[in-house]
Amino acid sequence: MRLLASLARIVLGVVVLGTLGFVALVLLLRQPVLTVLPFRSSARADARTLEKHVRFLTTEVVPRGFAAPENLDRTAAYIAGHFRAATPRTHLQTFRARGRTYSNVIATFGPETSSEPPLVIGAHYDAFTDTGALPGADDNASGTAGLLELARMLRTQHVRRPIQLVAYANEEPPFFGSDQMGSAVHAESVASRKGEMICLEMIGYFAAEQSWPNALFAWIYPAKGDFIGVVGGWHDRRLARHVKRAIAGAGDIRVVSFTGPRETSDASDHRNYWRHGWSAVMVTDTAFLRNPHYHTVRDTADTLDYKRMARVIDGILTAAL
Repeated sequence: MRLLASLARIVLGVVVLGTLGFVALVLLLRQPVLTVLPFRSSARADARTLEKHVRFLTTEVVPRGFAAPENLDRTAAYIAGHFRAATPRTHLQTFRARGRTYSNVIATFGPETSSEPPLVIGAHYDAFTDTGALPGADDNASGTAGLLELARMLRTQHVRRPIQLVAYANEEPPFFGSDQMGSAVHAESVASRKGEMICLEMIGYFAAEQSWPNALFAWIYPAKGDFIGVVGGWHDRRLARHVKRAIAGAGDIRVVSFTGPRETSDASDHRNYWRHGWSAVMVTDTAFLRNPHYHTVRDTADTLDYKRMARVIDGILTAAL
């Protein structure tokens, strides 16, 4: 009987430790928050304006890839025009890649001199073109449209820290992972300032079903694709929680987060700020894990949910301010 009792205690101890370990893992990955940051701005992101921007990008400047520099130039001019309507501190950051000139578009808000670390909010405006002239609505006209709405709203705000909105060229192949990514060029130019970065990467597709890469994620994350994700590394957990609280406070949008090894979530422009010691997170609808139109001709403006996109951008505004 004593042996059985000892075995029972051992089994119980293993179960308790295993359960506590699993709970701890879930807490580490999901970074739960108990409070939200309320939305206080009088200006809200407008769903119809977001749709207008996405439709322009997906119909008037297609393809938006490296081999169509004239369309990238038209896209940059369109973005710059809307940025300039919000702030005169707008400029192009031009650079050379594979013998051609490309441009990041940068809009700056807040004090011109400040001891506060800068905040960069960025999105790439080029689209995947390896399989043809794809419209790239979710990837990443959605993020670009979000930047343009942020610029419009920031125009009327009291901005106390330096904020840069940056629309990047060259996120897609053949430049991804290279120093010729637009975000790599920009990150290098601000490296010494050690700020924070929020990357808008596919923020417009919501669905009844959500897939996951493994059973663990399927167990602890939602099965319905009705949320926006905030993704970062362990060293980005403070920023991730801040952005998560801000989006939750915008209302009418569910938000979850993932915090883990940076190597598991480095598939966009935020990766280049990590290289310089910045804290950076990606805001995303989980891309191909949810969106069946990813990198196809079906990634069109009609497939996006602009009302939910608007609430995501409201949350980003709160986070920025």
